[in-house]
Amino acid sequence: MTKAKPTFRDRLPRSRLARIIIGLLLIIMGIFGWLPIIGFWMIPLGLVVLSVDISTVRSWRRRMEVKWGRRKKRNREGE
Repeated sequence: MTKAKPTFRDRLPRSRLARIIIGLLLIIMGIFGWLPIIGFWMIPLGLVVLSVDISTVRSWRRRMEVKWGRRKKRNREGE
């Protein structure tokens, strides 16, 4: 019997409050991206974590995924 590969959602805390706090902390820390170790990469990661629980952020993320996919497809067709 093979084990299923854990997904991103499986690795997040089960508590909704904990996920929201983690997402907000990632975004706040990402604002200080010029500091060592802390980086601007934390902002999109925080938005992804928040999108698990907050529908508005989820719709923003989904819209960006669609735009990114269309852009990628358009670039492939142009080559």
